[in-house]
Amino acid sequence: MRNLEKELKNKTIDYKKLLEYGFVKENNCYIFKNKIYNNQFEMIVEISDNIKASKLIDIENEDEYILVDIEDSTGEFVGKVRNEYESQLQDIINKCTTYNVFKNTQSKQVINYIKEKYNDDLEFLWQKFDDNAVWRNKQNSKWYGLLLTVSKRKLGIDSEEIVEIIDLRYKKGQVDEIVDNIKVYPGYHMNKNTWITIILDGSLEIKTIYDLINNSYNLSIGNKCGITGDKSNI
Repeated sequence: MRNLEKELKNKTIDYKKLLEYGFVKENNCYIFKNKIYNNQFEMIVEISDNIKASKLIDIENEDEYILVDIEDSTGEFVGKVRNEYESQLQDIINKCTTYNVFKNTQSKQVINYIKEKYNDDLEFLWQKFDDNAVWRNKQNSKWYGLLLTVSKRKLGIDSEEIVEIIDLRYKKGQVDEIVDNIKVYPGYHMNKNTWITIILDGSLEIKTIYDLINNSYNLSIGNKCGITGDKSNI
């Protein structure tokens, strides 16, 4: 049996969507069964508060087909079975869960603000880095914000504390005017001439962050009107 805790890390399960997908609730457990690979195998997925697991049963001999969970097992047959099994599991995760990575208050405020103002949702582009996400301008697909989880040390701070940060565009030639390495930092993992980073820990008031988001959005569409807020708050 495969433990699905890793696949479901940082995700919130929508139990209503599980039922819509085809899961059946038995006591406090949601169970999904489906035959795959020309009805030769039956996959079983169980999700509850105590267990999140799946297994593949060889229908002919009624034994668990464990080769799909052994990385060293190779061959055309097991490869095709594994691919179909993995595809079904990923489809369940995609359709029945939502990301729940960013936990602190300002991160949630920023996510809600951007959704309400620009109707943009975070995009999680990297499966291996599910604590990194971006906002993309629908007009031209340019990024105007990144929400990331990093160690403070990566920002040049002598600490291993993990924090949530936002990267935003800023007008070229003016970054030095706003970066103070206390509330605003050079753009992490981005062009430091045109991006800035803010730790979402309350050190910078949320209204100012909203102004900087709007400024970044405008820059992403070529509007160089500059920040609309009061820089004295930074």
